[in-house]
Amino acid sequence: MSTATNLNPEGCAAFFDGRFHRGEGRRLCVVNPSDESVVAQISGASTGQVEAAIASARSAFDGGRWSGASRSERARSLRAMLQWLGDHKERLTDLLVAEAGLVRRSPIKMAQVDIALKQADHILDLALTLPEIEDNPLPPAERFADAGSVHSFRRYEPVGVVSAISAYNFPFFISAWKVFPALVMGNALVLRPSPLTPLAVMMLAEAAAAADLPSGVLNVVIEDGAEGAVAMTTDPRVDMVTFTGSSAVGRQVMVQAAETMKRLQLELGGKSAQIYLPDSVELATAAGDRVCLAHSGQGCVLGTRIFVPEDRKAAVLDMMASSLSRIVVGPADDPATTMGPLISRAQVERCEQFVEAAVRAGGRIVFGGRRPPHLTQGFYFEPTVLDVADNDNPAAREEIFGPVVCVIGYRDVDHAVQMANDSPYGLSGHVFGKNMRQAYEVAARLRTGTVNINGGAMSAFASSGGRGLSGVGRERGVEGLRIYQEIKCMSVSR
Repeated sequence: MSTATNLNPEGCAAFFDGRFHRGEGRRLCVVNPSDESVVAQISGASTGQVEAAIASARSAFDGGRWSGASRSERARSLRAMLQWLGDHKERLTDLLVAEAGLVRRSPIKMAQVDIALKQADHILDLALTLPEIEDNPLPPAERFADAGSVHSFRRYEPVGVVSAISAYNFPFFISAWKVFPALVMGNALVLRPSPLTPLAVMMLAEAAAAADLPSGVLNVVIEDGAEGAVAMTTDPRVDMVTFTGSSAVGRQVMVQAAETMKRLQLELGGKSAQIYLPDSVELATAAGDRVCLAHSGQGCVLGTRIFVPEDRKAAVLDMMASSLSRIVVGPADDPATTMGPLISRAQVERCEQFVEAAVRAGGRIVFGGRRPPHLTQGFYFEPTVLDVADNDNPAAREEIFGPVVCVIGYRDVDHAVQMANDSPYGLSGHVFGKNMRQAYEVAARLRTGTVNINGGAMSAFASSGGRGLSGVGRERGVEGLRIYQEIKCMSVSR
């Protein structure tokens, strides 16, 4: 396996047919959100090159060299990719700091890099435990009929060619969630990272080259615009689309994929609740920190609606403001920084607009609510706490995707659950309580794909996914592997 530090020739925006290619499309500029400096300027892949990548994946899958290999053989090649990425973890981190604003000295660095690599390895472990054939539970009366015995079983086969479209906030981690499960189950894949954060993701192509994956099994395209992404969701040679991003774009992906009835896995927006039960209100002190310190609030699963007992709301707001006052906002590479920038100026403006809308609707800014005046370069917004009267405030309805949280008082636990469920989203949720039975019962009533009680753990062995506008399908876990397979039901008589 190659030990080269950088296998991608400078300026290449596409990897297909097992080779890197210079882009033939519009030029794109990757900007450092900490200071607005230019990280890289490259010509993006053209729509024709995206279509060539799809053709490469189709040929690779239909050729059978990868899909026909044993799962253990595929896992061995993918572990070689992970080994190469682990050997180049420092460069991977540098790219994420530069293009995504990852705070180098924050715990999120571990999630963006170390945990991403560990979970990819664990996904391969889990894949190797899943049977390729399972018996159907026919009752004896059907299994042993007068005419002879009948055997019925399920055979799991790869879906085929997968289009994977990733998001900008955790670009490498989210891409790895798609690449390793899809490939270990025998599919070929075309990956399109966000044009805002494409550089670290392209290291997956380098890893594939270093590990000598068969040509066309993994293809990566960086583009400016969305023409290629549309091709990836409409081309009849594609069998499945996995997309992480906003609910608005997710709707478009669903419509585009409908014509050819592609399988979908969509992980979309969220407006998750944090419910603090009366016996654990003191834990709400850190409720704002949990959002704002998690990559500046740029996470779809974050609990941005915080529900506390009405009669203790004022005290909670004071405690939250005091805790957030200790956050140091600044450049991602500054040793003193604890919260870095947002991805773009547009995202800063979105935070401003929602704060203004919240105040117009009767809300109150308790802490933050503006761009830090001392940071004139870069895309920054202060950690912000809003005191809103109810769940109808605009800032409590829509995903903001920034360091802005709403605190809402509830009359009783039933009221808290009702407000938590009063949302078109259903991605995640959080319940805090010392009475574990009560906390579990509240969590069970939340209409959401994942609920964390008194904390949370993200594991490769446990799946996540949304309801409603938060998407369809699951990632990670058994369900996140099986979604990349088709079921063939086979019956044999004798």
